[in-house]
Amino acid sequence: MATEESVFGQPQAATVSHDEPPSGLERWTGNTSFFGHPSGLSTLFFMEMWERFSYYGIRPLLVLFMTAALMSGGFGFDRTVASSIVGIYAASVYLASLPGGWIADRWLGLQRSVWWGGVLIACGHIAIALSTIFAHTAFFLGLVLIVVGTGLLKPNISAMVGDLYPEGGARRDAGFSIFYMGINAGALIAPLITGYLGERVGWHWGFGAAGLGMIIGLITYRARITPTLGPIGATSSAGPAEQRRVRLISIACAGLILALVVLVSTGVVHVNPVVLAERMSVVMLALAVIYFAYLFFFAHLATDEKKRVAVIVVLFVFATVFWAAFEQAPTSLNLFARDFTDRTVFGWEVPTLWLQSAESFFVIALAPVFAWIWVALARRKLELSSPAKFAFGLAFAGVGFLAMVAASNRVIAGAAAGGTIRVSMWWLTISYMFQAFGELSLSPVGLSSMTKLAPRRFVGQMMGVWFLADALGNLIAGLVGGHVNPDNLQQMPQLFQRTAMSLFIAAAVCALLAIPIRRMMRESASA
Repeated sequence: MATEESVFGQPQAATVSHDEPPSGLERWTGNTSFFGHPSGLSTLFFMEMWERFSYYGIRPLLVLFMTAALMSGGFGFDRTVASSIVGIYAASVYLASLPGGWIADRWLGLQRSVWWGGVLIACGHIAIALSTIFAHTAFFLGLVLIVVGTGLLKPNISAMVGDLYPEGGARRDAGFSIFYMGINAGALIAPLITGYLGERVGWHWGFGAAGLGMIIGLITYRARITPTLGPIGATSSAGPAEQRRVRLISIACAGLILALVVLVSTGVVHVNPVVLAERMSVVMLALAVIYFAYLFFFAHLATDEKKRVAVIVVLFVFATVFWAAFEQAPTSLNLFARDFTDRTVFGWEVPTLWLQSAESFFVIALAPVFAWIWVALARRKLELSSPAKFAFGLAFAGVGFLAMVAASNRVIAGAAAGGTIRVSMWWLTISYMFQAFGELSLSPVGLSSMTKLAPRRFVGQMMGVWFLADALGNLIAGLVGGHVNPDNLQQMPQLFQRTAMSLFIAAAVCALLAIPIRRMMRESASA
């Protein structure tokens, strides 16, 4: 997610895994058959679109399925447990991008990594769809397969997009913009289809539809990869001995993961998802502290490099706060949509997951507007620094959760009066709109800042640090996201209020730091 990232904050680590393209590729990089871009971009565009369709198609469906009563075909899990599982799953998807890039570099190459990643994702969706028959074992095995498959696919498909533009420059940026439209399109369409099927027809139909999307992507990719991509990303940069070593390590790790799934599924090993999510959060935070300490004291960085790393530390903290709020969409906000939102339009009840498409819609509609705003400000010598943009992003997200505080208070007031406890869909729509404002202010800026601020020999690792902020935010969101409960209405506005206040406090601190950071970076650039 150099690492690339979509405006949804999903990992696209093109620098974590990077195969240097061989010379003589003009046939594949020089043609302009896809809207002025290489035809290979269309292959990667549709593969990524269907992969995002599958991911965003099941992620919000998971918590609804796990918390649904057994008589409704669900698992009947406690809300906090289900939300923690979603947080662990989403965090693991981010973390898996790091070994996925390494495997592509040292063994499979980019093309095969994307292919086998897609195969594992499709198998994972099929397993989850079959969980209505084989219960918990198939469900959790499916989640593991999706995590591993996404780790192989996501870091490497963007690398191939980059390899289509060896000249770099504006044409490459435009190519990635088109590629990101595939991400956004998949995220927009998926909840509309899987939400209707999962909630109205049957859970397994929703999960199966997401898997079918991935299969369509695989068929398209397989049919078009040779004529449109040729040798781009076809081979690994490692020698035979290194490939054998990485293959053995990968197979051993896969065996350990499979054994763990079997032990947990059979009850031999008991795992408490809430405790696991808490411990994972502590471990990842400790890893970030240790890594930054290493950079400051043992990496032999120059003074100006240490200053830039200090800025990265600041952005890491604020990014974690933002993602901890933003990634409540599939958990707390999703549960609020199901239990406390009046989704009736002209006598027909809108599926819960359809509201998940609102944020994607706003991102697609407003991304060009935000890009124009940044350029216009720079043209007028009013360009905002990265911390200033982060501050705006945090504040926008805070306004979105402030709207949820008002909505939840209306729910409580209605319950106290003995009346309705459902509110208009406009509350969630407004919340998602402001969260989209926040994401467009923070996510692309954060990615760009990582690549600009990181010491040259640590660029790839800094992209891993950016993923770590995403993963940590997902875990925190999963831990707090289950506290939307009809049996305890009072804790709901408290959850949204704490989230909003955390965002506003972070925005204020970030704004205060913007001026000294900008001055420090100006001195660093002069040096």
